[in-house]
Amino acid sequence: MADADLVVEVAGAVATVVIRNPGRRNAMTPAMWRRLPTLLDGLEADPAVRVVVLTGADGTFCAGADLSDLDELLAAGDGSIAVVAEERLASFAKPTVAAVHGACIGGGCQLAVACDLRIAAADARFGVPPARLGLVYPAPTTHRLARLIGPAAAKYLLFTGELVDADRALRIGLVDEVLPGTDLAARVDRLTGVIAERSQLSVAAAAAKEIVDGRADEDRTAWWHEQVRASDEAREGVAAFHERRGPRFGWTPPA
Repeated sequence: MADADLVVEVAGAVATVVIRNPGRRNAMTPAMWRRLPTLLDGLEADPAVRVVVLTGADGTFCAGADLSDLDELLAAGDGSIAVVAEERLASFAKPTVAAVHGACIGGGCQLAVACDLRIAAADARFGVPPARLGLVYPAPTTHRLARLIGPAAAKYLLFTGELVDADRALRIGLVDEVLPGTDLAARVDRLTGVIAERSQLSVAAAAAKEIVDGRADEDRTAWWHEQVRASDEAREGVAAFHERRGPRFGWTPPA
């Protein structure tokens, strides 16, 4: 295995993508940025995978992008390989959870914000450093950050380039939960287990993805409602509620 890589671990319905770059605090190399969309394509096509967790190896989420090829980065602008990877992660059809510990800076924060949910350890630190480097944060990335935490909080991070701790990240809405580091893995396991048990029709359609993200037009929304009517998901869910048992959902996306 290369020293810098994205490692996929699958346990039941949950796939975990581990950012691994020893010695560089898990900075994303160009090869890693290029690999992420292809990796996500495979996980999206796998019916056994219902949730994806993104995390970092050895106590650090991701300290940013590897800036060794600055000329390539400057030439690409908003079409950079990092933005392509971020957009693919944001459009991933299944729920995504960032499990954040340690540094989550620059490209790491970019990836965490592109996930649906972010659960952080108390030692997590977040930052957006382009102003310290003389760079312009990509427009799609900036818009996504501002939608998540609001214009004022986004401007603070962008203008100062300063790091914020996990408690402040929670207050501004950058993360959804903060836990002691020793509890992070167990909490993520519980959360992803719950999501994996829910109706994938509801999760993929209304609850977490297309409609919430504003990617479903009127025709697509009507298609989702037709999927509900044509499937047994709602009948099974209501029956399970009345019978006080766990539902046995079985919907899968049409091929």
